[in-house]
Parts: sequence; C-alpha cells; structure tokens
Amino acid sequence: MTTTVVHAAPTPYGAGIFSNVGGPEAFALAGTPGAVMSRAAADLDDRAATDGRHLLGLEGMTRDELLGLLAAAKRERAWLAQGEPNRTDLAGMTVVLAFIEDSTRTRTSFEIAAQRLGANVVVFSSAASSLNKGETLLDTVRLFEAMGSALVVVRHPSSGAPVWLARQLDRMGVINAGDGMHEHPTQGLLDLLTLQDAWEGRFEGRRLAIVGDIGHSRVARSAIAGLTTLGARVTVCGPATLLPAEVELLGCDVADNIEDALAGADAAMALRLQNERMEKGLLPSSGEYARVWGLSPERLTLLAPHAVVLHPGPVNRGVELAHEVADGLRARILAQVANGVAVRCAVLRRCADATRRPHGFTSDVAAR
Repeated sequence: MTTTVVHAAPTPYGAGIFSNVGGPEAFALAGTPGAVMSRAAADLDDRAATDGRHLLGLEGMTRDELLGLLAAAKRERAWLAQGEPNRTDLAGMTVVLAFIEDSTRTRTSFEIAAQRLGANVVVFSSAASSLNKGETLLDTVRLFEAMGSALVVVRHPSSGAPVWLARQLDRMGVINAGDGMHEHPTQGLLDLLTLQDAWEGRFEGRRLAIVGDIGHSRVARSAIAGLTTLGARVTVCGPATLLPAEVELLGCDVADNIEDALAGADAAMALRLQNERMEKGLLPSSGEYARVWGLSPERLTLLAPHAVVLHPGPVNRGVELAHEVADGLRARILAQVANGVAVRCAVLRRCADATRRPHGFTSDVAAR
C-alpha cells in the first residue's frame, strides 16, 4: 500500500467540470441559497444513481439500503476498535481523493479508511497541476481511470458535480464527499449511525432539531433524506435569510424559533455558519446569531432528557455552540468523527465490490 500526494490547482466555482452540453446551470441548485431542489437530486433515479459503483446521495435510497450500510459500518467500527493490522479488501485497487474544496475530517477519514482496507491512495489537493494549464477535472479524472484507478472520492463547490462525473466515466466509481449545497451522503450516514447508537436502534417516533444555516447546508439535506426514510422526523430552524424557500418540500417541519424546535426533541444538530458561501448582509453579527440561535446550556434543558447534541464540524465555539455544550456530556461530536471512518470503510467496500477489476491498464483503455 502506498500513498501518493498529487497537487492540483483549485477550479473556480462551477468551472472546469461541465461540458458545453447542459453546463453547470443544469445541475446547480435552482435559485439562491435557499432553493430546495436541484437537478442533480431530481436525476438521482438515473443509471448513475442506481449503479453500485457510486454513492451520490441519500435521497432516493431505500430503508433497507440505509440500514444495510449502517450495519456494515457497525461491523467496520468493531474491527477498527480491535486495532488489528490493515486488511486487504481493497488490495491492488487505487482510490483517488479529489478534493476541490478544503476539508479536514472528510478527506482524512476517507484516506484512513482506504489505507486500513489496503488500497493505494492518491490525494488530489489544491495546488499547482495541469488544472492550472486549462485541463478540466473530467479530463484529469479520466487520466486516473486510464491508469487503472477504481474509485474517485469527489468534493466540489458545484452542486451535481459527482452525479455528472459518474455519468461520464466508463468504469470508475464515484463517491460524493460533498457537492455544493446538494448533499454530503457519508456525513449523513455517520450522523445516522451516531443517532442510532444514541436512540438504541430505533428511529421511528424520534425527532431531530437542526438549527442554523440550513440554506447552505448539504449536511442538513442528507440528514433529512436519511432520517425521514428511516421513520424519524426533522424540524429545522434558523434565521429567515438562511432558510430555503419551501424547505418543507424536503419532508421536514419548520419552527419559527429555536425554543419551539428544541422542545422535546430527541437530538439537536447545530450547523456551522458557512460564511464562505454567504452573501454579505445575511446576518447582522456572529454575536447576535449566538444570542438568538446558539445552543446554550440553558436551551439544552428544553430537549428530551436522553437527547444528544451533534455538529458536523468545524465548530465555531461561542457561536453555534457554547463551550459548555461542545464539551458537555450530551455532545457526540467526537463520536461522529470516529463513526466517519467506519462509515467510509463500509462505503468504500460497497463501491469497490461493484467496481472490482485488476489494478492497472485494462485492455480496452490500452488499445485506444
């Protein structure tokens, strides 16, 4: 097993990926931070979405599929806890981590998971490469495919980029590590696993309150899709400027204030304020946000006695979560991080099994 770091230049928002047919507007979320549906989500019933090589989103997955992935993640978690040597499940397979957005938790946990399963890992990060010379991301990924790479894990600022790539690649599997304001399916799965533990395996009749920047959050969309499929309810709340129009179409309830959202909830998830995606003027100040929407020790008393607190990270302490909440007994933030490695092991194995082929040049590629 080897790890290779390949430096790549970041592409501008929406550039360097899409062909002239359709273009980024064909997959971008309709409207401004807020829009509920995307063309990518609407098209998740197509061939790419049902191909086992890919994991593009939780929307459209069945209850049995979700529970199967959670069960596989639990098995991986038990194995990881034993501290055994790396396995050989992905031996001879190359996994490319193509992160065109910054990431710590997701990229690192995918890298650890792939290494623990015996894969060769290529980390494609933001720096100088042929992308700086005008090469598109699709052309670059096709080079990796021609070299025999089996899977590519993609994070990109444009909604629908992984879906689009999956349609263009002949053999390579695509795993969505977060695309624009669409979905973040492995984060959704690790959140489900964390809640499954906290809720003693029962989703039916449970309720999660999601507080904060719903409009820019792919995490919220994956959580809503997964939880509603499994029988739980989701209530969202946040500043009106950060709530999607007609967000109820996603299958959630909307609360006018944080107190109503938290009252009796079985868990609360605070979302990071994604200032890098926001236009100016959406919030008066971080201090005002903390006062009106932040999770404080006092507000936690509104939750059900057994309720837990989640956050996808990174946490802006004193804004989304008070220090006492982030470090408190109800917080499951580090459990989410740990579960992320197990979930990504399960996803990599699932996609690799569907992609299985020898490492290296295939005869049809070599003949071109």
